Amino acid sequence: MRILGVIPSRYNSTRLSGKPLADILGKPMLRHVYERAQRASALDGLVGAVVEDRVSEMCRIFGMNYIMTSSEHDTPTSRIYEVSQHIDADYYEFISGDEPLIDIHAVNGAALEAEKSGAEAVNAMTKVESASEIIDPSNIKVAVDDDGFLLYATRSIIPYPKGSLDFDYMKFVGIGVFSRRALEIFNNAPRSRLEKIEDCDLLRFIINGVRVKMVEVKCRSLSVDTPKDLEYVRTLMVNEAGHDSAS
Repeated sequence: MRILGVIPSRYNSTRLSGKPLADILGKPMLRHVYERAQRASALDGLVGAVVEDRVSEMCRIFGMNYIMTSSEHDTPTSRIYEVSQHIDADYYEFISGDEPLIDIHAVNGAALEAEKSGAEAVNAMTKVESASEIIDPSNIKVAVDDDGFLLYATRSIIPYPKGSLDFDYMKFVGIGVFSRRALEIFNNAPRSRLEKIEDCDLLRFIINGVRVKMVEVKCRSLSVDTPKDLEYVRTLMVNEAGHDSAS
C-alpha cells in the first residue's frame, strides 16, 4: 500500500502573508515541515503542493519534491485532490504546511490507522489540555461516536458538559489520510451551509457520506496563523535546538 504525504502551501495567507517562506532559525517554515515529515516511516513519498513561483523556487533550491497546483482551490484538501490526479497512490496524507513542529508519531499513527481500518478518510485528533484551547475558535473541536467515527467538527465547545464531566475534549490535528475516492467526492461536492458557517472542510466528507475515522494521537498541535504564533514557534524551536545540542 502506497501512502503519499502532501504538504499544501500557499504564500498569500490572509493573516500571515508569506507564511511558507517565513524564517525560523535560518530556514523557511515549509522546509522545516518537509524535513520533519521526511522522517515519517509510514510515508512512501512526500511532495509539496505549492501555488506561487517563489515557493516552488525555494523547494527547488533545497531539493524538495513539489507540484504546482491551481490558485483557484479554496481549501488544502482540494489542493491534495489535484495532486491525486497526477501522482498515483492508495492514500494521500495531508500534512499541514503551517505546523513546523509537526509530530512524526502522529503522521505515522494516522497512516497506520488508514492501513489497518481501510477507512476512506482518517484524521488525527488530540486531547485539549487547557480551558483556553476549548474556547479558542482557532481550535476545531470534534465529537466522535463509540467506534471513533466523526459526528461533527466545530469551532464551538462540543460536547456541552450538562449531564457529565467524565470526558476529554478533543481537537482536530492537521493530519489527515484520504483515499482517491474520498478526495473525488470532496472535490465534486459543493461547500455546504454548515461548512461555510464553521469554515471547516472536514465537514464536507461526512455531509457527503464519507465516514471519517478519528485516531487519537499524543502531540503538541501548534499551527502558525499570526505573527504572534510565528514568534512563539521560533522561541520553542530555539529551546528545542538548545536541548538537542546539550544532549
